[in-house]
Amino acid sequence: MTAPITGHEGRATSVNKLDAGEVAMSLLFFGKDPDTDEDHCPTVWVDDENADLVFQGWKADDVTEEKCLDVGSIPDTEAVIRIPARMVAQIRKACDAAERSAAELR
Repeated sequence: MTAPITGHEGRATSVNKLDAGEVAMSLLFFGKDPDTDEDHCPTVWVDDENADLVFQGWKADDVTEEKCLDVGSIPDTEAVIRIPARMVAQIRKACDAAERSAAELR
């Protein structure tokens, strides 16, 4: 288990997995899109177990997805999402925290 990620302005949010064979995980919340309502917001977290970034975003439209297919397929386990540019500061903070935590994993 890694040390918790620190230095962010978010809050730790526990997400418990209930499926057989899965373990509980903790996501550190970094922010929601400040210009959308509270129910439908692109959001960024960092997984404090492995320093992965976790995003919730708008599903890409067909034109965007087709353009992404120019460089390769999109497996069923992956999705193209859109995150608004106004979230760059929140994402940057999450990236910095993830990078610090990943260095601890080495």
